[in-house]
Amino acid sequence: MTRPTLFISDLHLSPADPATVAAFRAFLHTTASHAAALYILGDLFEYWLGDDQLDDEFYGDLAHEIAALKQHDVAVYFMAGNRDFLPGSRFARQAKLQIINDPTLLTLNGLQLVLAHGDAYCTEDVGYQRWRKISRNRLFQWIWLNLPRRIRSKEADKIRARSKTMNQHKPKAIMDVTEAAIAAEFAKYPSSVLIHGHTHKPFTHQYPYGQRWVLPDWHHGQGGYLQIIEQHMSLHQLDGSAWQTH
Repeated sequence: MTRPTLFISDLHLSPADPATVAAFRAFLHTTASHAAALYILGDLFEYWLGDDQLDDEFYGDLAHEIAALKQHDVAVYFMAGNRDFLPGSRFARQAKLQIINDPTLLTLNGLQLVLAHGDAYCTEDVGYQRWRKISRNRLFQWIWLNLPRRIRSKEADKIRARSKTMNQHKPKAIMDVTEAAIAAEFAKYPSSVLIHGHTHKPFTHQYPYGQRWVLPDWHHGQGGYLQIIEQHMSLHQLDGSAWQTH
């Protein structure tokens, strides 16, 4: 029997949402353990201050549970999101996964896939794109990671609070991907399948130049995943049933 390849994103795991944490653990022990590979396309965690966050029992335990997939010969890949953009080598070792770039080009069963978190395509949100460029800068990241953790934690709280306030006043349209950005990506990779998360709007979009699959977010124990078996792609809820898109 062919083992599926699975794609998830936007779980935003934190101690504040135990239902989603429980759902993820159940997913690892059941659906994911029967896969050939699991791709986590960003925002696995609500925030990531740096790999010293693994010193916390909560995050350390989750890393070990992900690592347990190796016992089932499941390859795990992780892409940074906008909330957890600072994963390092310690996280990769402890979770026994490989960190991949955004975007990543993958050929799977004859399909050409473009994997991304998705935030880079929200080009009308100029303020966020400015912050994204700063936060991905290596010098900024080096300075950030060398700050005491208590300072990083306080600053991260301020950033999240400011982002929440700003997002409440932004038109929802500018926080979605733009057609121009999607067209530009397909121009680089024609006749491909683009898979991303970030927007929390699961759907399958058909274009003359390719196909775009948007992954579902997870919240309060609800979530889903994209599955590829051979060349068949399908969105599923956590119980395995077909995802209902609207």
